[in-house]
Amino acid sequence: MRDFHNYKVWEKGHQFALHIYRKTKSFPKDELFGITSQIRRAATSISFNIAEGCGRRSDAEFAYFLNIAAGSASEVEEELLLSYDLEYMDSFSYHQLDKEVNDIKAMLNKLIETLQ
Repeated sequence: MRDFHNYKVWEKGHQFALHIYRKTKSFPKDELFGITSQIRRAATSISFNIAEGCGRRSDAEFAYFLNIAAGSASEVEEELLLSYDLEYMDSFSYHQLDKEVNDIKAMLNKLIETLQ
C-alpha cells in the first residue's frame, strides 16, 4: 500500500480544499446548501480519492481513484466559473483558484499515465 502523504498531488489537493473552504465563507448564506456545499464537496473529493486510491493494492485500482479525483477537479473548475459569473468571487481569486485546480489536474493526469 502507498502512503498518500508521499504524493505532492495529494498535498496540493488538500491545500486546494482549504483554499476553497476559506474562499466560500464569503459566499451568500442562501447558497450554503447550494453552490457552497457543492464546490466544497467536490474540492475535498480530490484529496479524499487520492488517499483512498493509496489504500488499494494494485496500480489499476489506484489509477481508478485518481481518475475519480480528476473528475472532481473538473467539476470544481466549472463550479469556480459559475461562482465567478454569479459574482461570488473577484477576478483575482477566480483565476488563482482556477490555476490551482488545473495544476492539480495536470499532476493527476501525469500520475495516471505513469500507472498505465
